[in-house]
Amino acid sequence: MLLEDQRFIHEDLERLEQAVAERVAEEPRTARDRLTRDHVVSTFIDQIERQSRTLLEIYTDADGQREREVQISTRKYPGGAVEDLEQAYKSERTLMDIDNMFTGEERFGQFLDLTSIHEDYLNLPGVKRLSYIQYLDVFEQLVQPYLPLKRKDKLSDKYFRYVAELSSYLEGFIKRVRPLQDLDKLFAAFDEEFDKQWSAKEVPGWTENATENGTSGPKTEGTGEGTWCPACEKEFKNENVYRNHLTGKKHIKAAEAKKAAGESGESSAPVKSGTSAFSLKERAIAEREHRVRCLTKELQPERQATRINVERRQGMTERERQMELETLMAEPETFGDGHGGDQSDDDNDDQVYNPLKLPLAWDGKPIPFWLYKLHGLGVEYTCEVCGNFVYKGRRAFDKHFSEGRHVHGLNCLGITSNTNLFREIVSIADAMALWEKLEGERKKERDSRENVVQMEDAEGNVMPERIYLDLQKQGIL
Repeated sequence: MLLEDQRFIHEDLERLEQAVAERVAEEPRTARDRLTRDHVVSTFIDQIERQSRTLLEIYTDADGQREREVQISTRKYPGGAVEDLEQAYKSERTLMDIDNMFTGEERFGQFLDLTSIHEDYLNLPGVKRLSYIQYLDVFEQLVQPYLPLKRKDKLSDKYFRYVAELSSYLEGFIKRVRPLQDLDKLFAAFDEEFDKQWSAKEVPGWTENATENGTSGPKTEGTGEGTWCPACEKEFKNENVYRNHLTGKKHIKAAEAKKAAGESGESSAPVKSGTSAFSLKERAIAEREHRVRCLTKELQPERQATRINVERRQGMTERERQMELETLMAEPETFGDGHGGDQSDDDNDDQVYNPLKLPLAWDGKPIPFWLYKLHGLGVEYTCEVCGNFVYKGRRAFDKHFSEGRHVHGLNCLGITSNTNLFREIVSIADAMALWEKLEGERKKERDSRENVVQMEDAEGNVMPERIYLDLQKQGIL
């Protein structure tokens, strides 16, 4: 019955709105609780939209069925049992399976997990052997010089699968961590921006002047007035000349070279000058690269947190990693249903109470004081060469001497070689003094090499060869 369905949907909408209001008013204690709440609210909102569309169709009454039921409902169905929706959207009945939604590395959406995609990157031909931390810094830079692949290499199926997998992961990740955001609108904005850049030939790596080696040069696809030979990358204005060209040794050799390089047979087929045999595939690859760049920009906080977390875990012992894993596995039992009792309240107070101002760990709680003392995080080291940047802890201080900030500071001082000799030097004056000393020693070494050969004049005077030749040129000898 449409009238009964109508009444049921109205009640269902009221219950859904009440359930959304109750959950929005809750203050989640952990990242897991927040994600659970957001996903539940997102599910309720989707259900509200579906029920509202159904209700609109009933009120529209395009076939007149609702009007007929209004006339007979009071006589045929004077009363009937209805479903009680009061308990349908209670918290204990609407829990989401957040635990299986994220990997252990992702920590309920706090970090990215690009380990498997990093392995796929390393298997691409011709790429740099970047560590995982280095890869996290540049994975969205899919152009020269960050990704040293020629244009023909990007058209391979292996690269296409890599960039498609990277784009798909980032898109799925943002859907899981931001269920309440209007992502359809965000993705539509990405597509609109790409269409404009592609039409204007301004997509990075796919511009009008992009060549095989990533430098600038003329586009070699002809003027659009003749027939283009992809094998020889040459335009023929006359059709008969093009046909005769196909039987020539130069064309046959170029076609065989293309085929040996692994390109598809379609690349040797003639096409109208000014077009590309790979235009559709190029656009698909360029679109995915653009999506990766846009999504990475949106996920910049998670990306930075991932890098910090990876560095932190590399400095931990195996026992510390195991303890952290046990804490992570125990957390759902403590906060799983959002009603953890007194113990949950105590843990919540611990998160806020931090009188020692200890750094926060991945779970939002202060790290143990023994770990704080072990790594010496209370000791600050200032490096004048780095622009008076402050490093907390001896480990971070020792590590920074080989990082880009310190090396760049030395280069600005004119110190361009033997930078390893400047470890532990944080003062500009000390660095310049050492550099001048090294330069002086190098000059003495050059002078000593020049003074090895001794010459003797007619009177028996012995002198270095350089001085002897100077006196000889002056006519003194």
